[in-house]
Amino acid sequence: MQVHLVDGTYELFRHFFALPSHRDREGVEVAAVRGVLYSVLTLLEDGATHVGVANDKVIESFRNDLYVGYKTGAGVDPQLLVQFPLLDESLAALGVTVWPMVEQEADDALAAAAKIAAADERVEQVLICTPDKDLGQCVVGRHVVQFDRRKKQLLDEQGVEAKFGVGPRSVPDWLALVGDSADGFPGIPGWGAKSAAAVLHRYEHLEAIPEYAHEWDVNVRGAKTLAATLHEHRDAAALFKVLATLRTDATVGQVDDWRWTGPHPDLQTWAERLDARRLYDRAVELAEKRS
Repeated sequence: MQVHLVDGTYELFRHFFALPSHRDREGVEVAAVRGVLYSVLTLLEDGATHVGVANDKVIESFRNDLYVGYKTGAGVDPQLLVQFPLLDESLAALGVTVWPMVEQEADDALAAAAKIAAADERVEQVLICTPDKDLGQCVVGRHVVQFDRRKKQLLDEQGVEAKFGVGPRSVPDWLALVGDSADGFPGIPGWGAKSAAAVLHRYEHLEAIPEYAHEWDVNVRGAKTLAATLHEHRDAAALFKVLATLRTDATVGQVDDWRWTGPHPDLQTWAERLDARRLYDRAVELAEKRS
């Protein structure tokens, strides 16, 4: 079997900016929710059987307690924020497993589920459906892969190495050096994608990089300056690596819990609220075909 793990937060943002406004009878913006629901239903119609969707119930997480500059909900359009809880409830009505994250992030839930699915001998492939570079650290060979559904691009372990210049195990280290503007941490001054890839390709992890440039067994431009900068910012680099490292201890259940068995009766109410009657009809038809 295949397991599909969907980044609901990414999907909600993507559909919010891609679709025209659509409000329910009470004037609440729901276009992005409609878009994600139809997208997940299409995934099911295309043959997905075991699906989990991870959503950020709030933008903030435990990482905000570790670093003051970490991403928050500040500046996010209120018309988007109001749809977060609606997405959780409507996906549950569709009959899809949902992980609404509070202390941890949606990415942590995806990482936890990927680890569980990879350990299940029945699972032939785990597809983490998001282009988020953080999830590259979860990729294992062609067994656990990233899949960008919008671009129809699959990223296996070789793909991660081609994209970052390092293997999946080094992705948190690479992000710590280069920074991640989406998550709000800057990386280490002077370190770019190529220099970080070159050094980590040799040493794999931050902790293994020698203190002084003359000890480096790697040819990289400006090695002396890079080493001095890293020496000066070692503590910051270690913190950024913690921020970039996904947790795998979220409570997400087991693979059998994620099997889609059909919509719940309240999907009809949601379909009416969202002006998406066809959504309900398609979900029922699909469930009947599979029964």
